[in-house]
Amino acid sequence: MNRARALWERVPAPVVDMVLVAVAAVDVWLLNLWDDTPPGVAPASLGCAALAFRRRFPLGAFLLTLPVALTEPVAVAPLVALFTLAERSRNRPLLAGCVALAAVASSVPWPLASFAEVGRTMTLIDFVYSLATAVAPVLFGQLLQAHRDLARRLVEIEEAREHERALHAQAMLARERAQLAREMHDVVSHQVSLIAVQAGALQVAGPDANAQEAARTIRSLSVTTLDELRTMVTLLRASGGDATELTPQPTLADLHKLVESSGTHTQLKGELPPTVGTPAQRALYRTVQEALTNVRKHAPGATARVELWQDGDDVGVTVTNTPPTRPSLSLPGSHQGLVGLRERADILHGTLEAGPTTEGGYRVRLRIPLNAD
Repeated sequence: MNRARALWERVPAPVVDMVLVAVAAVDVWLLNLWDDTPPGVAPASLGCAALAFRRRFPLGAFLLTLPVALTEPVAVAPLVALFTLAERSRNRPLLAGCVALAAVASSVPWPLASFAEVGRTMTLIDFVYSLATAVAPVLFGQLLQAHRDLARRLVEIEEAREHERALHAQAMLARERAQLAREMHDVVSHQVSLIAVQAGALQVAGPDANAQEAARTIRSLSVTTLDELRTMVTLLRASGGDATELTPQPTLADLHKLVESSGTHTQLKGELPPTVGTPAQRALYRTVQEALTNVRKHAPGATARVELWQDGDDVGVTVTNTPPTRPSLSLPGSHQGLVGLRERADILHGTLEAGPTTEGGYRVRLRIPLNAD
């Protein structure tokens, strides 16, 4: 079944539309519509040709097929148009109205002068059967739409899980590195310090010049080893990064890379002076990072804008996103991201504002002193 579906999806859309137009025309011909008077040929031809534009104008194509439904009891063209409209529209009242309209067009006697001959009872029976016939393609179209939505959400959930697994791996790496740093500091550093102290004592009270020179060499090597050890411990305590490299804390120079890899259509505007302190740069970077993460998680399909600005002795960043274009996923979260950003802003004597916009989006705004430390 999956193989047949894959082969069907490879068929170009224009080819499928032309085949449907041909099938609708043959259907009308088999129902003897082409033998009617010339005034009936034009609406039938227009209704069949409208199927070629059903993807771009589904509602218009359906309305153009109604004359076919009015003149023939069962026709392919209006059913295909109803299926396309149901597949692409989420407006349930509109779909219900189109089903009723198709049922009325199929059950009303044509020409209208024959209504008295058919009678109300038979017209009502025809309406019920026509209503059931019109409901079927709508249900199939809605089913296909739900299937596509489900497949898209499954992909998004899998991407979220992959991201969560990557974050978990980074957290485990950071924990192991921090533990290794503590061991190196508590054990190795302590032992090397004792060696340096003993070597210093031996250098002063050595029995001869050779022993004193050897003690001096041992003490010098111990001091050098301690300096290198402190550097390694500092690197091991650095957070995050890939498993194959140790990266420094991010700065404003890394914002462009962050925006490009955010997975959201984002514009970066503004510039800040190079005199911005390192803690302030990290706070600005983390604010943008958290805001873009929330946009992707809670506002799928939204666009974002990142603005860097300076106001006197203060600098800041404003991240604004538009409303989402599709429903957001119900993903687990600690809801501590903005709390952590506010705490970081308070430490740097700044402020953080976050809340929805009047257009239905969301805005995060950070203000901190230029030389915050």
